[in-house]
Parts: sequence; structure tokens; C-alpha cells
Amino acid sequence: MTTHGTKFPMNEEPEIGSPPLGRRSVLLGAAAGVGALALGAGAATRAMAAVFPAQPAAAAFFKGADISWAPQMEAHGYTWKNSSGQSQDLLTILKGYGINAIRLRTFVTPSGSATDGHCTITEVAALAKRVKAAGMSIMLDYMFGDTWNSVGVQNPPAAWKNLSYSPMLSAMNSYVGQTMNVMKSNDVLPTWVQIGNEINSGICHPVGSVSNGAQMTGLLNAAYNQVKQVSPGTTVCIHLAQPQKWDPMQTFFSRYAGNGGKWDMSVFSSYGSADLASGIVANMKKISDQYGKPFLQSEFGGPVSKASSTKASLVAYLNALKSTGGQGLFYWEPEGYSPFTGYANVAWDAATRKPTAIMDGFR
Repeated sequence: MTTHGTKFPMNEEPEIGSPPLGRRSVLLGAAAGVGALALGAGAATRAMAAVFPAQPAAAAFFKGADISWAPQMEAHGYTWKNSSGQSQDLLTILKGYGINAIRLRTFVTPSGSATDGHCTITEVAALAKRVKAAGMSIMLDYMFGDTWNSVGVQNPPAAWKNLSYSPMLSAMNSYVGQTMNVMKSNDVLPTWVQIGNEINSGICHPVGSVSNGAQMTGLLNAAYNQVKQVSPGTTVCIHLAQPQKWDPMQTFFSRYAGNGGKWDMSVFSSYGSADLASGIVANMKKISDQYGKPFLQSEFGGPVSKASSTKASLVAYLNALKSTGGQGLFYWEPEGYSPFTGYANVAWDAATRKPTAIMDGFR
């Protein structure tokens, strides 16, 4: 996900409790410009493609959801019903729609806020155990902050705020190593790990901003190395938002790759409408092919108030991803509903506590 605090700029999402819709609106609006993108690769692109050879195609396609709010919803008495109106475990309901992977975020030192905090690595591991028991794959999303970080906001955790590069590098090594070992000790090593959330502008500003490419790369490579040290088989992902915006994509990846950045997969957030899906996914593929990496869409959503059009958009993205070799799609917090959250891009009906028609898109 992305930003959710009132401290963020106007183009970011407001605090949960009032709908954090702003950043989603930015993504939806920005998607409209996808048709104007220049898709020519150029000599530099071809040279980079030679350095990063193409990866083999994946055998599986993953249908996923980020349900990091679920434990706090349960703690506050919220439950879910299936399409027949029967109360049922959330994971069981999701599996009924073909969901086979779950994405979970983790904050460094979060507050006790039900909607904007929690998600310590201990809490994540507990939920991951349930996910694994349900036979589903796990994606771990490192926010590298104490609350929401996203395309427009990349604040370091409070404990790192005043650190210069060298001690921040040590903190990164320690934090990722420790948290990955928590996942290992709970026997829930993730299939994928995102080292940062929508990091178009870098991480842990200002030290790891994209304008400080070498330092940004050093911090991310430290995270990559720690993940691999604990779990060599985990796929480590770089996560960017708004793939339809070509220039920011090029800025990030050219600086990251140019400084020796390490990653196994490129993953993207996109909330565009059905008519834009093929163009946006084509850009995901182009960006990924440029560096010889597989790709998937780790965030999608649409207005629950317009369930039919959101379902159509979901189907369009799924079809576009499958046809271009994308490896999956994750819906962001489909299980949320009012009054726990005012977030408007969920996929559950607040009145009936049943899934809306949106979820049928996964079928």
C-alpha cells in the first residue's frame, strides 16, 4: 500500500478512518497519460538488456491479496461472510476465489493504531503461519518506516532519523537480518520479499533518496543480502508505483542498476481503469524486460462503490498480465470495510459483510 497519514502532502492518502483515497486518485489520474508514453528502448536500453539477461518464464500465476489489516479487524470484532452469507474464516473465503498468495507489510516500530500501526514482525509471523497453514504463498513487504511509506513519502523509522549513511547501513543490516530470522524461526519464510514500498524516490529520505543513488543502492543491497543470507530461495523484489510514468521509472532503475543494485523481480502498483490496463501492463513488461527481470503487479484496487467497473478493471489487468508473462496480481486490502476503515477501494460490502462482485473478477 501507500501513504495513510495526515502528515503527508495533498496528493497522498489521508489517515485511515477517513478514506485514504488521495494517492489512489493520483494513480488513477496519472494512468490516463499512459497512451502518450514513448516506448522506444534506444541504445542504452539494449546495452542494459545485454548486461541483465532475460529470466525464464514462471510456471505459475499468482492471484493474491494484501490482508494486513485482518488481525486488527478480528481483534475489534469484525468478521467476514462468504458469498452465501455464511460466516467463514477470511482465508477460506479468499481461497474460494482462487487466491493463492497473501502479501503482508511490516513496520519497524509501529504505533498501536489499529489502522496505521501494528504489523510488527512478530504479528506478521503469526498471520503468516495462518497463511501457510491455508496452503498459500507469502509476500513480505518491508516499509522501512514506522508507518506508511509510498511513492510520495519515504520517511525512515524514528530510530534511524538522525543517522548518517554508514550507521544507517548497519541498522539496515541488523533490522532485515533480525526480522528475516523471526520469519525463519516461525517456519514462514516468504516466497517474495519487497525491499521497500513504492520506492520511486528511494528509501529513508534524505540518506537513501534516489538523488543519492549510491547510498540508496547501498541500503537496498544490504537488505537484499540479508534476505538472501537467511533465505537464499526467496525472490527479492523492487517495488515501484505508476509504471505508466516512463521517466521516473528510468531514473530509478538506471541509478539503481548503474550503482550495482541487486534484485530478482520488478513489481508494481497500478490502479488504472480497464481501458488502460493493457497499456500499463505493457509498460511493466517493457521496464522489466529492459533489465531482464520477471514482473508482477503487487497492488491493485478500485472503488467498492463501483463494483462492476472495478471487477472489469481487475479482469482486464489479470488478462493483460497473463498474456505478457506477468506472474500475478495482488489486491490491496479487499477485506476491509467500514467502520473499521473508510478506505474506499476495498472489495467487501459493509452492510452485508459479504464479498462484492469485485471478487468474482478473480474467477
